[in-house]
Amino acid sequence: EVQVVESGGGSVQAGGSLRLSCAASGYTLSLSNYWMGWFRQAPGKEREGVAGISPGGHRLAYADSVKGRFTISRDNGNNTLYLQMNNLKPEDTARYYCAAALIPLPSGLLAPERIRYWGQGTQVTVSS
Repeated sequence: EVQVVESGGGSVQAGGSLRLSCAASGYTLSLSNYWMGWFRQAPGKEREGVAGISPGGHRLAYADSVKGRFTISRDNGNNTLYLQMNNLKPEDTARYYCAAALIPLPSGLLAPERIRYWGQGTQVTVSS
């Protein structure tokens, strides 16, 4: 079984940056075949996909709310997924989750109902 664990969350002021990481362990050979992505969920709101990346890392997708500020990347050799978040805004405050799926949405983002592996999440808090 594969486990995915996020790290890198924290508290920053608006305009600041954070880099989230997602490390996979266990039977990770199959992860190179998966689309990977990041979701976030704020209190009282639905979980939303914010970024997705193809198995080889050549296709990237972003939600409009983060486009131009967030960058997703992956290192298949180290079974690690990243999310570089720049120019953070208070509305980015949420718990961020790493996820893996075999089939993405047409946009390249991931659908919650198709997720095979979820991480436990890491909290990001942005103050104004």
